[in-house]
Amino acid sequence: MSGTRDKLDELRGILELAEEPAGETGIAKRKAKGIPSARERVRALLDPGSFVEIGALVRQPGTPGAMYGDGVVTGRGRIDGRPVVVIAHDQTVFGGSVGEMFGRKVAAALDFATRNACPVVAINDSGGARIQDAVTSLAWYALMSRRQERLSGFVPQVSIMLGKCAAGSVYAPVNTDILIATETSYMFVTGPEVIKEVTGEEVTMEELGGAQAQAATGTVHHVATTEQDAFDWARKYLSYLPTSCLEPGPVVNPGLEPQVTPHDLELDSIVPDADRQGYDMHEILLRLFDDGDFHEISAATAQNMITGFARVDGRSVGVVANQPLVLGGAIDAKCSDKATHFIRLCNVFGLPLIFVVDTPGVLPGVEEERSGVIKRGGRFFRAVIEATVPIVTVVVRKAYGGGYAVMGCKQLGADVSLAWPTARIAVMGAESAVSIVAKRQLAQVDPQHRAAVRDAMIEQYNTTVATPWIAAERGYIDAVIEPSQTRLEIRRALRLLREKEASAEPNPRKHSLFPV
Repeated sequence: MSGTRDKLDELRGILELAEEPAGETGIAKRKAKGIPSARERVRALLDPGSFVEIGALVRQPGTPGAMYGDGVVTGRGRIDGRPVVVIAHDQTVFGGSVGEMFGRKVAAALDFATRNACPVVAINDSGGARIQDAVTSLAWYALMSRRQERLSGFVPQVSIMLGKCAAGSVYAPVNTDILIATETSYMFVTGPEVIKEVTGEEVTMEELGGAQAQAATGTVHHVATTEQDAFDWARKYLSYLPTSCLEPGPVVNPGLEPQVTPHDLELDSIVPDADRQGYDMHEILLRLFDDGDFHEISAATAQNMITGFARVDGRSVGVVANQPLVLGGAIDAKCSDKATHFIRLCNVFGLPLIFVVDTPGVLPGVEEERSGVIKRGGRFFRAVIEATVPIVTVVVRKAYGGGYAVMGCKQLGADVSLAWPTARIAVMGAESAVSIVAKRQLAQVDPQHRAAVRDAMIEQYNTTVATPWIAAERGYIDAVIEPSQTRLEIRRALRLLREKEASAEPNPRKHSLFPV
C-alpha cells in the first residue's frame, strides 16, 4: 500500500510532466524556433509570482498518448496588483490547435472572468482547429465565442499574437478590444498554400498576414518588436482601464502641476500663422496631459487621426485628435473606422473623451467615395452621439464642415466645448468658400486684378466668418481660451463632469442600427 510520500512523489512527477507535456521533443521544437514556453510567456506578462494555473492536468480522456494541458495554458494572476485571467496557446502540444478539452479549459477561464469581473489576456499562437477532432473542435470554437461576446464591454479583453494565428483561431483575437502582435507573427484565415491551390494567386506570408500588413489595415492595434515589448505594452494599456465596467479606472498621481507651467506657455505659439502650414499634433498632446504621457492606439494606420490614452489629474481619458501632418488632418473612411472603435472602447469602460480638433473636413476623392466614406463616416457620427461619458472638445485651428460636427461638437454631445483664438470654424475653408460663393463676382473682375481681389476676399472671410467669435457669440462653443490655459481648463471641466450620469428619454426599441 502506497503512503503519503509515494503519493507526493507521484504528484510531483505528474506536475513536472504537465509543465512540459511534449517532453524533450517539445523543448527542442521551441529551441529551434527560439521561443519560450507558454508558461514562460504567461509569467513574463504577469506580476512576478502571481500566476496560478488552472487545469494543468486536463487531457483528452480515453485517448492513448493524450498530453496534459491539451494545447493551452489557463489561469489567473495579477498585473500591477490587479487580477486578470490569462489564456496562452502551447505550440508544442498539437500545435496549439483547438480540441474538446482545450475548449473546455478556455470556456472555464472565461466563465471565471465573468463571475469575478476580471480582464482577460489571451496569448495566441495556434494552428487553428484540430483536424482530428472534426466537428467537436468547431463546436468548441462556437462555445468559446459565445462566452467571449458576453465579456465584451464588461471587462477589458486583450489579445497578443505571437507566431502564427490561422484559420478559425483568428476570430477570437479580432473580437477582443485590442490586438497586439510581434513583428514576426502572422494572421490569416487561409494561408498562402491554400490560396495558391484555390485561386492560383501567389503571395508571401508577410504580404498576406504579416503583423505590419495587418496593422496597416487596422486589424492589429500595435506591433511590438519583441514578445516582452508586447507584454509590456499590454500591461501599460491595462493600466489605463478599470478591471470591469462596474468600477472606475485607476487614479495615478493626481494633483500634479496645478499652475501654468513653462510647457503650457509653449502652446501659445505652437500653431503656425499660415493656415496651410503643418505641425505635429503630438507636440500639443504631450503638453495637455499628465507627465506628457500618451499611449497611442493604432499608430500604424490612418495616421491623419490620432487615438490613445492619457491622464488628466491622475484619471484616465481617451484622446481623439487630428494630425495636420497627414492629409492635412482630413477625415477619411479609414480614420473614421479607427475613431469609431476607439470612442466605443472608451465609452464602455467609462473613460472621458477629449477631442483636439484641427481638420479641413472630409477628404474628397473618387476612391474615398468608393471605399464607403459615407457609411464609415456615419458610424463615426453615431459613436459620438451614443457616447455617454464626459466629452471635452478643444478646437485649436481648423474645424470645417462635417469635420467640425463629428470631432465632438457641442451639438453632437460634447459637454464642454473650447476654442483657441487661432480656431477657424466654418462650413468650409476660405479658398473653397470664395471659389463657390464669389465665382460670378470674380469672373467680372479684370483678369490682371482677379488674383488680388480673390486674396482680399479670402482674407475678409478668414477675419469675419471663419473665426471662433461667431461660434462663441451664438453659444456653439463655451469659451475662447488662451492655449496655455488648456491643460488646466480640461482638468476643471472633467472635475465638474465627474459625476455625469447617462440620461436618455425612454425608448422602446431593442437597439439602434449602425450603418454597416
